[in-house]
Amino acid sequence: MQESFSFFNIQEAAIRLAGSIVRTPLLESPMLNQVAGCRVLVKAESLQRTGAFKYRGALNKLLSLPKDIRQRGVVAFSSGNHGHALAAAASEVGCPVVIVLPKDAAAIKIENCRWWGAEIVLYDPETEDREEVGRRVAGPRNMLVVPPFDDYDIIAGQGTAGLELAEQLSERGIQPDVFIVPCSGGGLASGSTAAMRHTYPDLPCFFVEPAGLEKMAPSVREGTPQKRPAGSPTIMDGLSGPVAGARTSKILRECEAVGLSVSDDEVLDAMAVAFRYLKLVLEPAGAATLAAVLRRKADFEGKTVAVICSGGNVDPSVFMRALHAS
Repeated sequence: MQESFSFFNIQEAAIRLAGSIVRTPLLESPMLNQVAGCRVLVKAESLQRTGAFKYRGALNKLLSLPKDIRQRGVVAFSSGNHGHALAAAASEVGCPVVIVLPKDAAAIKIENCRWWGAEIVLYDPETEDREEVGRRVAGPRNMLVVPPFDDYDIIAGQGTAGLELAEQLSERGIQPDVFIVPCSGGGLASGSTAAMRHTYPDLPCFFVEPAGLEKMAPSVREGTPQKRPAGSPTIMDGLSGPVAGARTSKILRECEAVGLSVSDDEVLDAMAVAFRYLKLVLEPAGAATLAAVLRRKADFEGKTVAVICSGGNVDPSVFMRALHAS
């Protein structure tokens, strides 16, 4: 098992994934820049296969496995996007897959997993531990549990989003002042931050979490993974996983990344702004970085800010709520 992580792992993942993932666009709108009071460059991972960045890590993980393990199959526990991505990746490589989802997961995410042929197992997040449920499913079938974030192959795959972003900025001759990425367990946050800091060693980097449910920020501060605190439910289900990763928090700590937080109302506003100025459909978690910029959670005025908007798998009712609230 790999016990260390470097930029080389992200480069390897990029080679492995070449031709199988979308090089998602880097978008900009002068009107958005005026509203935000800074130059905002949006890496639109909502346009990735399966509608979110998660496909990068899922496919990289499966392609990294020995053939005999792929033939036995894999199990994932997920709030939705990881499961959807692993189901799609498993379909591509011919691997059986079971997805363990919370019973309150967005309907579109459950339906998407089923579309790819995955077996679905639902659990109660109030009374059951998703990792325990995943192991209970995998054990008798000798399947491999694929974690959603705290795995170096997953981190490296997600890191290709940051690698692409750095390449796209360079191609356009843009020097970023700030990088912002959404964060739950930290796979995307750690991998993409590591990629960006490799290219821009002194770049200030931020990760965004739901207000009142922060777990990565205290994990980075304390140096040990922290659980999500008890709090009110959030529409940012993709950022509300129960615990931060040990590997991911270590990488973010080494990169000196700083945590920001946003509210549900701020995210709904950002979803409407993304649709109005960029013509992007974002899920609440996917709009968290843009929300942080619009509400100036740090001093971004007049700066060039590169953000990743991580996904677009939103229930129609939530999306309509965002549009009507704007």
